[in-house]
This record gives sequence, C-alpha cells and structure tokens, in this order.
Amino acid sequence: MELNGIVLVSSVINFQTIRFGVGNDLPHILFLPTYTATAWYHKQLGPELQKSLPAALAAAEEFALGDYTLALMRGSELKSRERKRIAREVARLTGLSATFVERSNLRIRMSQFAKELLRKRNRTVGRFDSRYLGRDRDGVGDGYDYDPSGAAIFGPFTAALYQYLRNDLKVEQDVPYEILTSKVHPWSYESFENRYVDSSESLRQAMTRNPHLRVFVANGRYDLATPYLATRYSFNHMLLAPELRNNVTMRDYDAGHMMYIHPASLERLKQDLDAFYAAAVPAPNP
Repeated sequence: MELNGIVLVSSVINFQTIRFGVGNDLPHILFLPTYTATAWYHKQLGPELQKSLPAALAAAEEFALGDYTLALMRGSELKSRERKRIAREVARLTGLSATFVERSNLRIRMSQFAKELLRKRNRTVGRFDSRYLGRDRDGVGDGYDYDPSGAAIFGPFTAALYQYLRNDLKVEQDVPYEILTSKVHPWSYESFENRYVDSSESLRQAMTRNPHLRVFVANGRYDLATPYLATRYSFNHMLLAPELRNNVTMRDYDAGHMMYIHPASLERLKQDLDAFYAAAVPAPNP
C-alpha cells in the first residue's frame, strides 16, 4: 500500500533510546529534559529555572547533549572534580539532590526519578504522564508501586470502549478488553534478536522510496514512557537525505503520553493534524 502520510503519537522507533540497561547510557541522556519538565511542573527547580518551562528545557537539552553526554562517555576516567560538577548540574536541572545523583553514578533510571523527586512528600510521579501523582505503600525503595497516570485513565478508557461496543456497534460478545497487555500472539522479534528493536531504517527506506511520504510526530513534554528528546534523537540519526527532512513535522505538547486527555493539547493536536492532512492530501478542484 502506498502511503502519503504517517502519524506517530508518543512513538519510539529505536528502543535503545528508552531501555535502561547496563552499558547503555543513551536513555540517561535523552530522559533528562523530561525530568526537567516534570520537576518544573511540580515546582522542584530553583527560582531561575522555575520562571519559564521553555527556557528550562533549552538548558536541559543543551546540557544533556553536551557536557552530560561527554561526561558519561568518559566512564571511570571522569575526574572527581568534573564528576561533582556534572552531579550538581544534573541536580539543578532535575530537582534531585547532588548526593543522590553522585550515588547513582550520574545515571538516574526513570523509575528512580519517579520515586525520588517527591520522596519527602511520600508521593511518586506518573510514567505515562508525570503530572499525575501517586502514593506508594512506603517511602523507601528505588521504584514506584504503580503508575498513577495509567491508573487514572485506564478505567474510563475501558468503560468508554465497552459503552461504544455495546450501545453503538451492538457487539454482544463477552470478551474482556485488554487495554494494555503483553498477550499479543503471534508476535516475533526474530529480526531483532540480540539487539534493540529499531524501525528507524525501515522508516528511512519508506520515505526514500516514496519522497512524497510525510510523517507527523506528536510528543508530550511530560511523557516518561517515550520522552520527546529520544524521539527527536531517533529522527536526527535516521540519515534522511536533506531534501526529505522537511517531510517530517514534529510537535511537542504540554501533556504526557496521551496528550489528547489534556484539553488545550487536544485542541492544538487537532489543529496541527488538520494542517498536516491538508498538506498531505491536496484539496479537490471546485
């Protein structure tokens, strides 16, 4: 099937950018600006960063892709003085303590951040949407008990679907709806065995073979599942031909993974998609 448009909502096309694992420093770099956005939303940053989210994110992106990347690449060769400086800057941009950052070897997993940011208040932040707050059984440990943003929306989403199936579509089958599940079979990652799943080359090939193919990418600034900088990194490393780069439209929204649950972001998303569809499908002659 020849496509002339693809819409990606809160996407991941290279799993190396989001899988925290020993020896993989990439997620630590690419999650950092979303940590900053989360800390900003919950008012955990210093006064100079708390003034403006765009300014705070610009500082976080510059540091993440600059000094922070270089420091992590140095590994154990990083000098003690530089290590302390990097720890202080990570702390300044994330709302965490420099001591915590140092004890984490400058590398904070998402689950650790979600637990640590508001630990003094005995609250956690959401994975799908870090604006949401949760409360664990206790305030110790380095991970959260559940994702409060998922808990807040999965029930209403499931109820809405059942209402639609029963009342509108007249579906009477008593089959449970799995809103988020690993029970997807048959499913095979055979072509990606012993490496990270990465579909960026497939997308590059599709856009190269069909130079009219356009891609719209929607990201949430408070998305700790698929952070916006990880998506941007993946597209910047696809090695698209210069003349095809303008075929990619990327927009960031002041919401999480499901930005459409935030009314202002939903309105913006609708406007952006209308413009994208209009550009991808020429209007018929009157």
